[in-house]
Amino acid sequence: MLVGVLLPDSTADPRDPLGELRRLAKTVGARVVDEILAKRDQPHPGLYIGTGKAETIARRVEMNDVDCLIFDNDLSPGQIRDLEDLTQCKVLDRSELILDIFASHARTHQARLQVELAQLEYTYPRLTGMWTHLDRHGGGVGTRGPGERQIETDRRLVQKRVSMLKDKLADIDQRKMREVRSRGDMFTVCLVGYTNAGKSTMMNLLTGAETYVADQLFATLETKTRQWKLDSSQTALLSDTVGFVRDLPHHLVASFRATLEEAIWADLLIHVADASHPRVSDQIRAVEQVLDELGCDRSRSTLVLNKVDAVHDPAVITVLKQTYPKAFLASAVTGQGAADLVELVAERAMGKPVKVELRADCRNGRLMHYIARHAQVESQTYEEAFSLIKAVMADQKVEELKSFGGDVDIVSEVVI
Repeated sequence: MLVGVLLPDSTADPRDPLGELRRLAKTVGARVVDEILAKRDQPHPGLYIGTGKAETIARRVEMNDVDCLIFDNDLSPGQIRDLEDLTQCKVLDRSELILDIFASHARTHQARLQVELAQLEYTYPRLTGMWTHLDRHGGGVGTRGPGERQIETDRRLVQKRVSMLKDKLADIDQRKMREVRSRGDMFTVCLVGYTNAGKSTMMNLLTGAETYVADQLFATLETKTRQWKLDSSQTALLSDTVGFVRDLPHHLVASFRATLEEAIWADLLIHVADASHPRVSDQIRAVEQVLDELGCDRSRSTLVLNKVDAVHDPAVITVLKQTYPKAFLASAVTGQGAADLVELVAERAMGKPVKVELRADCRNGRLMHYIARHAQVESQTYEEAFSLIKAVMADQKVEELKSFGGDVDIVSEVVI
């Protein structure tokens, strides 16, 4: 049974408040047999939903043979315990459900570590209210007085495991950061967006990659990076990231920071939104909020309204165009808008064209390779160990040339 408590600051869709929770439950494999909603000015301290509604739930749980209650809210351990005592069935809140989905979808070692850390950080402050053996005392060698309460033993074990996981993930963070920064000579693009907005399908369309695609929430948990051929001379790196969701637990964002490193350091963010979703504006705001939490520069992002092939009302498209005049209309399924998107990325990758004259040391193979890769050479002559080159380059690539120090001398540069 799905349960939602609508508070004054609720971000749920008023037309279908339990719609997203229904999809989350479906993703985790649950069969929904009943739903109930309640409006409150503030949560009930004991049962969250209130005594009368809780008793109604208990009757309907028995009538429909329900074995799990899923709340679209975050509950305290005491509220979960009291609801389980009253209804005699398992109670999950929104964060636990999302964590369960992440755990079932984690494929790589890194993702599993991140999910475990998020689960432990969620569990730790709830130990007192969740476990039933807290009044037991541990005795034996090495304990003093009446012994150590089991809760303290459990807390210490959780803290130790959390510390170990954080150390392991910090190593992965550093490795990931070095890997991302080592792509400095490549233009990097990152797909971000609400879960199930069609990012993986978009990646498959643009790069020909065979990324796993499913019509379910959080189908992608690990970042995937592929080469994206923009034209005959330009190649970018395109990354697909985990999808966001409204009210995403903060510790989950923190745990997945390494996974989202691509978004933090990308030259361009492509924000993919589901144009066919009735609450697309709220989803866009939720994604922007997470990007702000991560410290991403949103001026580097461009909005793509995907799934326009699934929008059957022309008025909806008109409103979206007025609301987001700079957005691209696209369909990752039909290919609509892909050419315009490629053109935009190619322009961003090129930067402002600059005509340069430079003197480069031919013995520096890395420098000569950089020039050959990033410049359109118009003429090239040789003078002993140096090459005199006239070429057209992007302004940002000219700046990067300066990192080669004395091996390159920029004689002149003029913006075209």
